[in-house]
Parts: sequence; C-alpha cells; structure tokens
Amino acid sequence: MTLNKPVYLTPEGLAKLQARRKKLNDVLRPEVAERIRLAKEIGGSLNNAEYDDAKNEQAFLEGEMIDLDGKIKNARLIADEKPSGKVKLGSKVTVTLYDGKKENYAIVGSAEASPGEGKISNESPMGKALMGKKVGDKVEVSTPSGPTKITVAVIK
Repeated sequence: MTLNKPVYLTPEGLAKLQARRKKLNDVLRPEVAERIRLAKEIGGSLNNAEYDDAKNEQAFLEGEMIDLDGKIKNARLIADEKPSGKVKLGSKVTVTLYDGKKENYAIVGSAEASPGEGKISNESPMGKALMGKKVGDKVEVSTPSGPTKITVAVIK
C-alpha cells in the first residue's frame, strides 16, 4: 500500500475493515501463537513442519494487519451527499449495454471493490469511464472481451 494514499470507503466498508482487523488481532493472532507454542513444545523449531507452517501463517497475519492499519489510517469516507447529476464516488449507477440489457453498479474505492456484488472501483476501467458522466452520456469502455459501449441510464 502506498503511504498516505487516500483509501475511499463507505462507512460500511470502513466498518468491515475495522472488524477484520479486530478479528485478526483478538482471535487469529492468539490462535497462531498457541500453534507456534505447541509445535515448539512437541518438536522444537528445527525441521518442524508444523512450526514452520505456523510461523508462515503468523507472518501473513502480521502483514495483513499492517495493510489494514494503513487502509484504516488513510480512510476517506465517501460522503452520502445529494445526487449531483454526475457519477462520483458513492454513486449508484444503472447503465444500458449496447444490447439493451441493464446493469447496476456502485462506485466505490479500490479497497472496497467487489465486482460480483456490483461494487466497482473508481480506478477500474468501467469506474474511470463513468466518473463525471451524466444521465444519457454514452461511454466506450475497454473490457477483456474488447470495447463495450454503454449509456448512463440512472444515477442515485
């Protein structure tokens, strides 16, 4: 994570990061520490696969906690403002695809993006293409299957 880079989050997204950080610290960290202690008791720390595995898991957890700490520290909440008529962070957008099919997206920061849930990052190709657009604007988006033309139908 880049130091001091703003991490745009909804209040729900921030709460999820904080809950994950708390679980790592209060539940998983003590469990891994206990695994390390038991593995050391049973077979020392040399040539002990269980010990090595637990130490690797500990390193992963510590790294995830550092990453979460950075995201939480640099969090910038996406304000629940009145719709401005333009797509911005926090907007809920309905687009019409070239074939007439409609898709719904919520524009969120990259730390909260989950395309399967319809949450797309403002830094993704689709998110970048939609930012600042108004209802009726036509946009061409680069996708893995090639350029796709969409029209902004609704902004909330």
